[in-house]
Amino acid sequence: MLRRTISIALCVSLWLAAAAQTGHTAQSVVGGVPTAASDVHQQTFDIVWRTVKEKHFDPTLGGVNWDKVREQYAPRAASAKSDGEFYDVLRQMLGELHQSHFNIIAPEDIVRDDSPEPKGGGIGIDLRLVDGRTMITRVESGSKAAAAGLRPGFIVTKVDDTTVDQVIATFAKSKESQAIIKLRITRAVLGRINGMPETMVRITYLDASDQPHEATVARERLKGEMSPRLGNFPPQYTEFEAKRLDGGIGYIRFNVFVISLMGRIRAAIRGMSDASGIIIDLRGNPGGLGGMAPGIAGILESEESSLGTMHMRSGHQNFAFFPQPKPYLGPVVILADGGSASTSEIFAAGMQELGRAVVVGERTVGAALPSVMQKLPTGALFQYAVADFKTPKGTLIEGRGVIPDVEVNLTRRALLEGRDAQLEAAIEQIKKHVRSHALTRKAAA
Repeated sequence: MLRRTISIALCVSLWLAAAAQTGHTAQSVVGGVPTAASDVHQQTFDIVWRTVKEKHFDPTLGGVNWDKVREQYAPRAASAKSDGEFYDVLRQMLGELHQSHFNIIAPEDIVRDDSPEPKGGGIGIDLRLVDGRTMITRVESGSKAAAAGLRPGFIVTKVDDTTVDQVIATFAKSKESQAIIKLRITRAVLGRINGMPETMVRITYLDASDQPHEATVARERLKGEMSPRLGNFPPQYTEFEAKRLDGGIGYIRFNVFVISLMGRIRAAIRGMSDASGIIIDLRGNPGGLGGMAPGIAGILESEESSLGTMHMRSGHQNFAFFPQPKPYLGPVVILADGGSASTSEIFAAGMQELGRAVVVGERTVGAALPSVMQKLPTGALFQYAVADFKTPKGTLIEGRGVIPDVEVNLTRRALLEGRDAQLEAAIEQIKKHVRSHALTRKAAA
């Protein structure tokens, strides 16, 4: 289920802050790529086109004339002068579907080293596109970025010799939703900032007074771990954090849904059995393995239920979950934003509609199509959706996103003040629940 690395920005290098992050035989078909193209390109084109034709969850492809799309893109694929250009043509063809989870991941963007130690490096920041500007939203304490004077709320305008405006311009003709384009831009800029450890990156930015500055920062090795490979789902860079906030509130944050984190998530929740509430921070989490969503829900619920249903070309499958021993039944708040996608959306939407969690933050990406990955003859990976997903109440998340119960947008002012307004709102929701519960008990007494 949901083997996913949403096709955003750096593809699977998937907006992972790590640097670089892998056969199917098909017969040639009538109307295939002209013979001028290499055999492997023709075979690859045929596989991608036919797979969509035969396996898309909607036989009508949402009204897209896929045969006509073939006629349009086959000559372009045939005339591609490089693998990179060829992959771009395939991505543009898949873009005609106007749906998430259809992507081509080039071989050089696939992690092939199964070592648990990440090879990539970063400077310790995260970014979001706010009002058309790439804003720093998080700076890790003790990081190279912090030492260089970078702060939340500062605006990145240039990375080395490439301006942010130049990066934005590369997405001008994209047919994807604005939410996905915003995320692509953010991750493209972050991808330029990150790189190999012990190399330098030059960042031009605007400070709190909009005064321009330049900082040359050394990249350091990423501190997280790489998850094990799972079939064609490549290793992913993982981060995990669990702690107690003031008032005994539990806080859990992880950056991707992978099996290697499941034990730590379960242990963290069970270790917070006495917490007045738990906040699960899924901001910037692009998803991952869909089967983990019901697995986590089962630790937070006392009755069997479902987070929703995925509908395939033939049949459907529920994201059913079952209560696990000693579940946490206190208040739960899920933090989400425009970087939360796929499995994050499935988990947040399901828990929200079941009344088990309050969602705080911003509307999510709206990219929640269960997908699989297939290796192509060129060595690239082809990601394609095999189902759509609807919440317990029948709401389609794709293209809509999860609408928070409490909307709190990022503001530069709050970030410059050193405040996380979204986290503050999440804490207030738990305190509100505790106060309400106390009043109820008092009235009952």
